[in-house]
Amino acid sequence: MCRYNPRMARLVEIHPKDPQQRLIAEVVATIRNGGLIAYPTDSSYAFGCHLGDKRAMDRIRRIRQTDKDHNFTLVCSDLSEISLYARVENWSYRLIKSLTPGPYTFILPATREVPKRLQHPKRRTIGLRVPDHRIVRAILESLGEPIMSSTLLLPGDDIPLTDPYEIEERIGNQIDQIVAGGPVGIEPTTVIDLSGGSVEILRKGLGDISAVA
Repeated sequence: MCRYNPRMARLVEIHPKDPQQRLIAEVVATIRNGGLIAYPTDSSYAFGCHLGDKRAMDRIRRIRQTDKDHNFTLVCSDLSEISLYARVENWSYRLIKSLTPGPYTFILPATREVPKRLQHPKRRTIGLRVPDHRIVRAILESLGEPIMSSTLLLPGDDIPLTDPYEIEERIGNQIDQIVAGGPVGIEPTTVIDLSGGSVEILRKGLGDISAVA
């Protein structure tokens, strides 16, 4: 079901277990046309837009009130896509494979496929993740490339937004589409830095790190 208001984001209700393909296609069209969406993941809701879209990146920064060095994440469909955008060694590949899909963000050296504006300005690294959420996986399969993403955490809030109708109420006039896929959690992903040749936990989040530790 879709709800449309010309001054507000289009809210699209997608079944979290059995995503409707026609609605997935609508979301993908929004992304391809330069739109900014809010969508559910296996950790929290997030902003999403087309890879390297500077205008959409600037909109996210304005909404979140972050600086120009704010780190974005590439949300990928699988390991083969990760290897296109990051340099992955054998040991790190095995680790990533054991933890994906799941609520983990991996920091890796970026390849030339990644626009420089998405890379860490000094280290030339990029954050990537493969989420375990059927709506996201359906969007990625149809899109055929990663989604550029950022946690939907608003200024002054301690936790990300988790309710699509609250998202609509608070920032519906600042984004183009809201994917309502049911409730999600409030805990962010676990961030694992693999760029320095070893495993460094930068943030303990939803993902279990007992095997990594």
